[in-house]
Amino acid sequence: MKYSNFMEVTFKALSINEGFARVCVASFCVQLNPSVDEITDIKTAVSEAVTNCVVHAYPNGNKGDIKLRCELEGGTITITVQDKGVGIKDIEKAREPFYTSKPSEERSGMGFTVMESFMDNVEVFSNSFGTTIKMSKKILNSSCEVVG
Repeated sequence: MKYSNFMEVTFKALSINEGFARVCVASFCVQLNPSVDEITDIKTAVSEAVTNCVVHAYPNGNKGDIKLRCELEGGTITITVQDKGVGIKDIEKAREPFYTSKPSEERSGMGFTVMESFMDNVEVFSNSFGTTIKMSKKILNSSCEVVG
């Protein structure tokens, strides 16, 4: 039988919660027996996705929520980071390396590039009601079995 599990958590779009999201995802995916490098890659991608929500989704100090969902299916982890903010007007432009919509804040514009570098697949969906980033990574030496 194929291993399957999920978790979901919602938290405020505050920069201090970026670390919480990283630890939460890392703790959950430990059951796949990832390498230290795989955990580091996943934590870095989650950090970038959550930071994008914190910085871009809720302008003018209005901090909404971020929903984080992790799904384990077989040896693959799929992470969804979702906000209900202002959305991304041009997803293709936003995914270009070094592009930033906030150059005055000295942003590097590498968020999506970093996510794509560390995960096997990254999808971005956005409209004026929010943005969803869905990322997945196959854990190479996963040894999960269904328990219980």
